[in-house]
Amino acid sequence: MSRIQQCFDALRASGRKALIPYITAGDPNPEMTLPLMHELVEAGVDVIELGIPFSDPMADGPVIQLAMERALAHNVSLRQVLDMVAAFRTTNQTTPVVLMGYLNPMERMGYETFAKAAAEAGIDGVLTVDLPPEEAEEVAPLFREHGLDCIFLLAPTTTLARARKICEHASGYVYYVSLKGVTGSAALNVTEVADKLAQLRTVTDLPIGVGFGIRDGASAAAVAGVADGVVVGSVLVNHIANHVGEPERARAGITAVIREMRAAMDR
Repeated sequence: MSRIQQCFDALRASGRKALIPYITAGDPNPEMTLPLMHELVEAGVDVIELGIPFSDPMADGPVIQLAMERALAHNVSLRQVLDMVAAFRTTNQTTPVVLMGYLNPMERMGYETFAKAAAEAGIDGVLTVDLPPEEAEEVAPLFREHGLDCIFLLAPTTTLARARKICEHASGYVYYVSLKGVTGSAALNVTEVADKLAQLRTVTDLPIGVGFGIRDGASAAAVAGVADGVVVGSVLVNHIANHVGEPERARAGITAVIREMRAAMDR
């Protein structure tokens, strides 16, 4: 059983929902990522989504685009991201880590090479934003052979028939994008999210995490009421942007947001 499944099973048994933060590896510098991962765990997160720096993050808004640029300014590579996770695993063997990013760096490394290296580093899942199900028939089984869950995005515009096809290739959990737009977009309609999740649960038994538009304890708690997991990214990354030269202040701001969300979700 994968760490991701163990995590969701344990949460379900305790009546709790997963809190899943996203940070970009190497932002604002490579030295900050590892301590921030550990602080996130101490603050109450359940799964960590770690962004792979990439030059053309088309699904992301300005906040995460700039985070990618800050990481790339330090020449943070996919190999370095794997090394960060391997270092995290020296003291944390339980918290699932999902790599989130785009297909090009993995393709350039070679899917087989990447899958093997990711598994050895202690990665649990891979979410590739630009991998559609039509192109996943070779990649997804390869990743799963190495114990990597394949996590896919579902959008408000995804038809039920297409959602079924996507979920056939998915494992671990699926990530529902709560609104039309890029990361950091504003409006979040929880009623619409609840209606869509009810439909999606007719085509998959996988846990469903919801992201985009979650900014504080109130929005996290509202989404936790209808989803299996709450994914939060831009509001965290923005703390780094506002304190690029002050890593301690950035980490303090991020952990404060996470603690607020964890408390609100658990209430």
